Amino acid sequence: MYQARRIVVVVPARNEERLIERTLLGIPDFVDHIVVVDDQSTDDTAARVRGLTDPRIELSTSSERLGVGRAIERGYVAALRAAADVICVMAGDNQMDPADLVHLVTPVASGSADYAKGNRFLHPERRRMPWPRRLAGRVLAWFTRWASGLELDDSQCGYTALSRNAAEFLLTRPLWPSYGYPNDVLVRLGCAGYVTVERPVRPVYADEVSGVRFWHALVVLYVIARARTQEARRHSPHASAVHRAR
Repeated sequence: MYQARRIVVVVPARNEERLIERTLLGIPDFVDHIVVVDDQSTDDTAARVRGLTDPRIELSTSSERLGVGRAIERGYVAALRAAADVICVMAGDNQMDPADLVHLVTPVASGSADYAKGNRFLHPERRRMPWPRRLAGRVLAWFTRWASGLELDDSQCGYTALSRNAAEFLLTRPLWPSYGYPNDVLVRLGCAGYVTVERPVRPVYADEVSGVRFWHALVVLYVIARARTQEARRHSPHASAVHRAR
């Protein structure tokens, strides 16, 4: 428990046999439950998770390829089932410093925010990020700010904490399944009036492979435009009138 709130961490993982144990062993003690979603890994990711003795760990395996967005969605469902008050996401590749988790949990647990996300650009070690990733992150953050109405600088960081109410709202329709899911979440929450804050988190790049491709950026731009269009229709006066009539 943290501030009398039940904390659940969702860990999406695909082919992370090298790093999944390191990730899970680093999760702080104040976390009550951990949901690992194995996204049809073809290596020993699931076996490594099963080999750990931490009673907090729940393993969810998929017989089909989900994509990171749908894997997180499945984790949200499991976290709500586990009575979570705050649901966090930490990737299975050990690129999220567990020491930063408390800074994300605090504003959500206290009720001052519905969604807290990491901002690697605010951290003193921000230049450890590969420069193509920094450049792409700045550009995509600008478009996400425009679409969501939120003040944010690092839209692509997946290190997050979410309130139970916001999670229930997001699950009213499917999340974008793969690249671009953070932008889909931000636009939907921003347009619906949920409060989002950013907190500095340390960018971790050791022996992990991390890169950005041009087509990834194009996909994200499409997701941003798609989410913005959907939310504009959802919150239009005509849509509201139809909703009231029902």
